[in-house]
Amino acid sequence: MANPLQFIQQTRTEIGKVAWPTRREVLLTTVMVFVMAAITAIFFALVDLLIRSGLTGLLSLFG
Repeated sequence: MANPLQFIQQTRTEIGKVAWPTRREVLLTTVMVFVMAAITAIFFALVDLLIRSGLTGLLSLFG
C-alpha cells in the first residue's frame, strides 16, 4: 500500500490532468438536458392521450 502523502500527491496530479468543462459548456449541456426532458415529457403525454382516447372509444363501443 502506498504512503498516504504519496497517494495525495498522485491524486492531485491526476486531478490536474482532468479536462474540466467551461462555464459555457456546462450551461449549454444543462439547457439541452432540460429541453430534451421537456420534449420527452410532451411526447409521452401525447402518446398517453392517444392511447387513453383509443381505449375510451373502444370501451364505449362494447360498454
